[in-house]
Amino acid sequence: MRRRPIRTTLALASLLVLAVIGGPSATAAEPKRKNASPPAAKKPPTRPSVAATGALYATRDDAMRFADEIAQRRNLDREWVRSTIGAARYLPNVPRLMLPAQGGAPKNWRVYRGRFIDPVRIAAGVRFWRANAPALERAEREFGVPAEIIVGIIGVETIYGRNMGSFRVIDALATLSFDFPDGHPRAAERVAFFRGELESFLSTESRTAEDPLAPLGSYAGAMGMPQFMPSSIAKYAIDYDGNGRIDLVGSPTDVIGSVANYFKAFGWQPGQPAIFPVSFDESRLKKPVLLAPDILPTFSADSFVAAGAVLPANAQNYPGLLALIELQNGYDTPTYVAGTKNFYVITRYNWSAYYAMSVLELGEEVKAALGSGL
Repeated sequence: MRRRPIRTTLALASLLVLAVIGGPSATAAEPKRKNASPPAAKKPPTRPSVAATGALYATRDDAMRFADEIAQRRNLDREWVRSTIGAARYLPNVPRLMLPAQGGAPKNWRVYRGRFIDPVRIAAGVRFWRANAPALERAEREFGVPAEIIVGIIGVETIYGRNMGSFRVIDALATLSFDFPDGHPRAAERVAFFRGELESFLSTESRTAEDPLAPLGSYAGAMGMPQFMPSSIAKYAIDYDGNGRIDLVGSPTDVIGSVANYFKAFGWQPGQPAIFPVSFDESRLKKPVLLAPDILPTFSADSFVAAGAVLPANAQNYPGLLALIELQNGYDTPTYVAGTKNFYVITRYNWSAYYAMSVLELGEEVKAALGSGL
């Protein structure tokens, strides 16, 4: 679910996030163009250091054919595109990282939660909130997205910029575009996705004076504090600090505005909760029926209750649709909540109920710590 810098979650992810498991501005703007025309005189990218590993894609006919297609489709300088993709190196560990886990222990919400909600991340979130309170307040007012949701996303993704990834984006995207593992159950779909992200990345980079080999990110190509994928940068990243450029690495204000813009674009409903507590009336429970749509809100409050769910009074009057969210706890009893449209919106950043719950709970923990004066 992730932009890139930067996700767009989104995400995927994190797209990877997608794999494991993607404003006050009048429009969801593309990064600001420095030149309207393609960079005919653009300098070729800096070649990677000798310390880099893996073969250069300049030797691959399929990569060079795709470079030509991008240049024609996007009206970009052909030699610049070929030179940029040609300078990308195959990363042998990246395809392995994209393969689904085989076997192992069952999912465990308590273990997953512990990875993201800890004293270090909470303390970092308090510092981030205090340092950026005006931007968070403005984003909540203008986009309708609560500050704790924005803070939760940035904390789960990168610990507020501490871990933004160390892979060259061009290497990661090229590797996943041309050497995605055949053993993946959705290999063809994933190849198409990553080729689209590579094209979007090059299109954005062509309008800057920066080295396209310089950006770093995750092994899936997600960038910046919010880990946006290139297409999410193009669609949802905004210049929220008003300095004329979008910076998702060094400008927390741009990051805050862009995350809020992302959620608004996916239908965040201001003033509505993301989850309700839920229990069951075992005498009439139809749990398979409730779980069948997975995380997609499908049931009215009345139909939810009719299938055996027990909701608090405020949830019984909720006007939207609900989903039964199951979070497994290893071999123990699962945890259940009723997810609303806003819960589903969080999963557009990363298609995982575990991820969305971590975002919610980290944001609430940071808010509580902030209120307590820690």
